[in-house]
Amino acid sequence: MRTSHSSKTPVVITAGDPSGIGPEIILKSLSLRELAKKIIPLIIGDYSVFRRTAKIIKIDISPIRPCVSADCTKDAGVINFVDLKNIRLKGFRFGSSSKAYGKASMEYLASGISVASRLNGAGLVTAPINKASINKAGFKFAGHTEFLSHRTKSKNVTMMLRGGALLVSLVTRHIPINKVSKHLTKRKIIQTTENTHRALKSLFKIPQPKIGIAALNPHAGEEGFLGTEEKTVISPAVNFLKKRMKGIIGPLPADSLFYKAYHNEVDAVVCMYHDQGLIPLKMTAFDTGVNLTLGLPFIRTSPDHGTGFDIAGKGQANPSSMIEAIKLAAKLSKNK
Repeated sequence: MRTSHSSKTPVVITAGDPSGIGPEIILKSLSLRELAKKIIPLIIGDYSVFRRTAKIIKIDISPIRPCVSADCTKDAGVINFVDLKNIRLKGFRFGSSSKAYGKASMEYLASGISVASRLNGAGLVTAPINKASINKAGFKFAGHTEFLSHRTKSKNVTMMLRGGALLVSLVTRHIPINKVSKHLTKRKIIQTTENTHRALKSLFKIPQPKIGIAALNPHAGEEGFLGTEEKTVISPAVNFLKKRMKGIIGPLPADSLFYKAYHNEVDAVVCMYHDQGLIPLKMTAFDTGVNLTLGLPFIRTSPDHGTGFDIAGKGQANPSSMIEAIKLAAKLSKNK
């Protein structure tokens, strides 16, 4: 029995790198009845690649139907597909980095952004792209977040990740570790924390959020003996935030702060750099982590893993993170 359309959320899903595991985890996710009850999916990619993937993983592709515009998301009970026809199957290989595949993945993403921007209440879920491939194709972006920010003209975006009991937000994202310190500013820490606070209240429905702000250095710098960033940048930002909102603690050493987060003493952790947040999150929820971009005009999520070139085309990819990304996009799009 079909669920009424009014109870379903349109979710636009971009295929990511066609040579990666994106098509596989999308098909595996959408084959689940629990998702079919909640969303009206619209895939943007290359149908020929999905057809080949379906044969490998032995999934019936008949519920997928061609779609030429966003209007098809009005139809419940089917999986809608916009076929951009960017990939020639002759010579196509899974698990390969190339300019052509990078170009295709970014064209899927650009189309997905356009559709999600037009569809009221829609969420966007993006399968993984390959940074080397997109840069070969001339897209000089560190990843999805940077391109989404550029394309939607959203200057104040934050990368948040959810996994198990943890919610983490990153002040800096994909930059070398030896450049983190010079990229940390009071303004960035304040913006990241404010975006996190706003999301906890409006999207996650936490009325009085508690946010822990991590230090950069071991033992929070030991009063400057192990580093000065806490004194010069992080503490001034924290003091400013404490005057504007309740529930802010820090800067605390990341090791002890994540103990508090894991035991629900704080609702989210603001981290100074990528691995500071990702290591504990993946330790507790490796297969189910979700990336969420705050500050866009629509909800955007993605699985918290890469293109999986080593297993692409072999039917071995775990769809758990993609399933959670789709669920979260549907849920938060209703809350937005």
